[in-house]
Amino acid sequence: MSQFLGYRCSICHKEILPNSIVYTCPNCGGNLDVILDYKNIQTKYQIEDITSRTDFSLWRYLPLLPVEDPGGVGTPLRSAGWTPLYTPQQLTEKLGLQNFWLKDEGRNPTASFKDRASAVVVARAREIGAEIVVTASTGNAGAALAGMSAAIGQKAIIFAPKTAPQAKIAQLLVYGAKVILVDGNYDSAFDLTIEAAKEFGWYCRNTGYNPFTAEGKKTAAFEIWEQILLNQSEDAHTLNVFVSVGDGNIISGIHKGFKDLFELGWLRSMPRIFGVQSEKSAAIANAFFAGDENIIPISATTIADSISVDLPRDGIRAVRAARETGGAYLTVSDEEIIRGIGELGKYGIFAEPAGSTAFVGLEKAIAENVIEPDDPVVVINTGNGLKDIRAAMMAVQAAPVIEPSMKALKAYLESEKA
Repeated sequence: MSQFLGYRCSICHKEILPNSIVYTCPNCGGNLDVILDYKNIQTKYQIEDITSRTDFSLWRYLPLLPVEDPGGVGTPLRSAGWTPLYTPQQLTEKLGLQNFWLKDEGRNPTASFKDRASAVVVARAREIGAEIVVTASTGNAGAALAGMSAAIGQKAIIFAPKTAPQAKIAQLLVYGAKVILVDGNYDSAFDLTIEAAKEFGWYCRNTGYNPFTAEGKKTAAFEIWEQILLNQSEDAHTLNVFVSVGDGNIISGIHKGFKDLFELGWLRSMPRIFGVQSEKSAAIANAFFAGDENIIPISATTIADSISVDLPRDGIRAVRAARETGGAYLTVSDEEIIRGIGELGKYGIFAEPAGSTAFVGLEKAIAENVIEPDDPVVVINTGNGLKDIRAAMMAVQAAPVIEPSMKALKAYLESEKA
C-alpha cells in the first residue's frame, strides 16, 4: 500500500488531499511537495528491508514512493533506475580528488535521467485511470514518457520544439507516441501542453509542474545513499553532489530524496548539492547569486538543449536545494560544456551536453577551491551522448578519409607524426 498522504505547497504550505488530481497550489501557484507517512514507513520498514531487495531498479524503493506497484514486470518500465556508479581512477587523479564517482543516467532504458520521473508518472496515470498522458519536452522527458508508456500500453502525446535534436525526435516516434512539433521554444510547448491538458482532460506530466516527477527523480538520491553513503564511516567528509540544472526539477527531486531519508533517520547528514547551469540559461543561478528566490525569466540559448529554459518551473525549490544543504550554484560557458564532452569521452563516458555541464561545473569548483581534495564528490551524467550527435561532433576532430590502400594509410600516418 502506498504511503502517500497528500500534497503540501512549497510556498504557502497549504495541504491537499491525496485523491485530488492536482499539479500546482490552487492558492498561490507554488510547486507541490508530496507528503509521505514517515511514521508508518518507520514502523513497517528497516534499512535492511530496502537494501536486501533483489529488484535492482528504482522500484526497490517502492515503500518510499507515493504510487502503487504499476506492474509491467519484464518491461523497460521495471528497469528504470539503479544506474551504474563509476570510479574512474585516472580521472579522479587528474581532478586531484581522493574520492570521485560518476553516476551514469545514460544507462536508463531510454538513455536519460528522465526515465525515473516518467516511470513514476506512468504508474500514477495507471492508478487514476488516465487514458492519455501528455508532456512538453526538448526530447529527453518526451522520450522517457514515450518509452515508459509504450512498455505498458499507455497512450502518450508529446509536444516538442521543432528545434529538438533529431535523435530525440526519432526516439519519440519509434516508441509510438503522438508527436507534435511546436514552432517555438520549450517554454511555449510547455504552456501549450498545460492548456491542452485542461481542455481535453489529459494527464499532464510536465516537468516542474506534475509533483510526481520529483518523486521519480528522488530515487537517484536513494541510490547514491545506498551505493555510497551507507558504506561511509561516521567521520567521513560530507558528500558533494553535482548536477546540471534547467527547469530545476532534477535538483529539487534529489534534494527531496535526501530529505526523505533524513526524516526517516536513515541518513546521518545531508549531502551538499551543487547546481550547474550554462551561462546562456542561468535563471536559477541568477536568483541564487542574488540571495533570493525571485526567478526572473531569461532568453535561453545554450547548446545544452536539455537544460535550456527561459522560465524554470521548479526554480524556487531548486534554489533551496543548494542553499539549504550548504551547496551552491555555478555557471559555465557552452565552450566549456563542449570541451567536457570530449574530456569525459577519454575515460569511456559518453555524456550529453547537460551531463557534461555538471562535470565542468565540478572542475570550476575545484579551480575556485570550493571543493578540496579530500571532499568526496559524485557527478550525475543526466543522459547519453548519442542523444545529441551534433554537440558530440563539436567536441572532437572529424575522422580522416583516405583511399583504401596501404600507400594512402602510410602517407596519413606519416602526416600525423609531423
